[in-house]
Amino acid sequence: MTFSIRQTLLAGWTAVFLIGCNDNNSVVATADASPAQGGGNASLQKKRAPDAREGQLALSVETLAGGLVNPWSIAFFPDGTILVTERPGRIRAIRNGVLEAEPIAGAPKVLSWHQGGLFDILPHPDYAENNIIFISYAHGSKKTNHLRIAQAIFDGKTISNLKVIYETTPPKDTGHHFGGRLVRGPDDKLYFTMGEGSRYKEKAQDMTTSYGAVIRLNEDGSVPDDNPDFGEGALPELYSKGHRNPQGLAYDSVRNILWQHEHGPRGGDEINIIKPGVNYGWPIATYGIDYNGARITPFTEYEGTQQPFKYWTPSIAPSGLAIYRGDLFDGWDGDLLVGAMARPALHRIIMNGDKEIGEERYLVGERIRDVRIGPDGAIYVTTEARYGKPVGKLLRLTPR
Repeated sequence: MTFSIRQTLLAGWTAVFLIGCNDNNSVVATADASPAQGGGNASLQKKRAPDAREGQLALSVETLAGGLVNPWSIAFFPDGTILVTERPGRIRAIRNGVLEAEPIAGAPKVLSWHQGGLFDILPHPDYAENNIIFISYAHGSKKTNHLRIAQAIFDGKTISNLKVIYETTPPKDTGHHFGGRLVRGPDDKLYFTMGEGSRYKEKAQDMTTSYGAVIRLNEDGSVPDDNPDFGEGALPELYSKGHRNPQGLAYDSVRNILWQHEHGPRGGDEINIIKPGVNYGWPIATYGIDYNGARITPFTEYEGTQQPFKYWTPSIAPSGLAIYRGDLFDGWDGDLLVGAMARPALHRIIMNGDKEIGEERYLVGERIRDVRIGPDGAIYVTTEARYGKPVGKLLRLTPR
């Protein structure tokens, strides 16, 4: 979609159909819909997606750590250390199966407000030699804040030499939809997600902003010469646009696919295959409706925008994304694993090549924030309470 088409669309219908999320990003409760249902009044949603069946494999669930507050991300290190970020701004270490009482020193100061805080942590591929990590977090004040990406040194005990390599633009005054997932591509580039701030849906179609985007950088924060061109005045760091609140990003080395998922409003959560220069449609096209039941747009698809690989209506509120590779879970090789927070569970998207052939739910009732595949082939997930109670866990899953 060109810049001029975007301007025309925004002028023509955005004001009519766009209604912002409320300040706490919660679903408006009615007789037909409550936050626990996660999808609201399904009768208003004309294109429902089929529900996932109950999982067929019996799992062994081991709790590696408990008492965590919104554990947002998991990272594995060569010496066996596991780091878990807590959204209020702490980085916790699990060593030899034990959660250390004291957080890792040197974590960045974060804006812990609504959905904002400390997000992802990503070791450099050559971490064993250079001790470099990348961190994403909310920074600033309630009136002026950004998503920041920083590079730092982690020597196994302390974080130091923190250097901000990117800050999203323009600043916003909401505490919602930061995105924040980080991944390293096969091209040695850094990819990460940025939401559209919830209140600023139209900025997902504004190429002069980093809102509602997957962004691609060199590891020093500079912009690669071969990034796609989104038109006159567009930010050169943009890799894709038209996203809402992407909280899942994973590179699939076997299929050579960059997978991403994002929250819809009430319905319309998506899994996307991310390609350079592509517009994924939000808020021009969506399979969801707004939290108050209003239509955001009359379109579930629109010329010049990309349809999702998969959508959920009603919503599951996806967070965390991994591609299973290995033989510990028989028959799961190549499947996608997605955490869900609105209808809490771990979703297995069953794949045959590059096609979905089924879906299962595990850990039903657990609000899953992150999911990763460990070096041992086990599946690791974090669970959380929505409003920050210290009851979050790090779980290790294996076949029973």
